[in-house]
Amino acid sequence: MANDNTLNHSNNDDEVLSKSEMKRRMSALQELGETLAALSAKQLATVPLDDAQLLEAIAEAQNIRSNSARRRHFQYIGKLMRNIDPLPIQEALDKLHNERGKNSQRFQQIEALRDEVLARGVKGIEQVLTQWPNADRQHLRQLVLQHQRELARGKAAAASRKLFRYLRELQENSAH
Repeated sequence: MANDNTLNHSNNDDEVLSKSEMKRRMSALQELGETLAALSAKQLATVPLDDAQLLEAIAEAQNIRSNSARRRHFQYIGKLMRNIDPLPIQEALDKLHNERGKNSQRFQQIEALRDEVLARGVKGIEQVLTQWPNADRQHLRQLVLQHQRELARGKAAAASRKLFRYLRELQENSAH
């Protein structure tokens, strides 16, 4: 006959969990700790963590190289996180992930615009001016012509990188 504790499925906070469910929750908290340890200090600062002991443990985890020591340390982090509501932390991580996705998308859009402008030559400048009327036409023209000269001479595409930086600057200034 099954243990009465494992059959108790009430919906209150005092619910008795099966051993498997407890392990799944601990694993989830450990994975969350691993995700936190992979963040930079700037990113970690955006996550709502008030527990100084947990922050210290996450900082220590970033310096541990031994696999078995890391595993044990993340178990410790999971234990520290038992008393913390993981939902705000997960929401902050999701927001960071979405922001990275948006940045990546903007980066790809600028790359595509740069490639199109360079492929069309001086005529491609109009596309940039349509999107950003305050852009410096002369500067764009110089970069496109410099790129064409670099291609003809077989040199590195420095103008292409400069054009990308200028387009990114235009996009950032228009976003603010």
